[in-house]
Amino acid sequence: MEVYKAINAVQSALAKTGISKDRTNTQGSGYKFRGIDDVYNAIAPLLAEQGLCILPRMLARSCEDRLTKAGGNLFYVTVEAEFDVVSAKDGSKHTIRTFGEAMDSGDKATNKAMSAAYKYAAFQMFAIPTEGDNDADSQTHDVAARASSGAIDDSPKAVARRLCTGVSAGDAAGAAIYLAGMPRARLDAIWALIDGPTQDKLTAAWPKD
Repeated sequence: MEVYKAINAVQSALAKTGISKDRTNTQGSGYKFRGIDDVYNAIAPLLAEQGLCILPRMLARSCEDRLTKAGGNLFYVTVEAEFDVVSAKDGSKHTIRTFGEAMDSGDKATNKAMSAAYKYAAFQMFAIPTEGDNDADSQTHDVAARASSGAIDDSPKAVARRLCTGVSAGDAAGAAIYLAGMPRARLDAIWALIDGPTQDKLTAAWPKD
């Protein structure tokens, strides 16, 4: 099948050049990493040359509401993704499944998670060489520890406030998924504390059964 010949050809080309870690984490330990743009720039011309298409498909998404140690909001998103690697010559394909994780204080957590899934699928599929630790996040978030000591206020009022902040930041879908997984009594208690416009956005984004 042509798809495996094309994958091997891309692997062969990347084995000679690799993708170096030219980017630096600007927070935390300052480690070097390879960004999603580095991956696109390296593989896009090779995919075109070999007639290879990578078609993404998101299978699942989860979102958790977390706090930084400073008390700010963070959205922690995980996506499960499949990538169909298709040869344009004969239509043969190989499917890769992987996961992507990311955190963001605004509305970019899902985008970052999808980029991470693509990046690591490419690293593994094409065996892209580099040096050093294979770490890829450009930011390090200082997340508050989860503990039963009450460090994170889990009261309905506090949760409602954080959800409203998340919806305002553009992640109504993540907030709706979070609410949908709650026991009915807790959901009702929190829902009663959410303002009308935010309720409308959550209703529109509510996951379908």
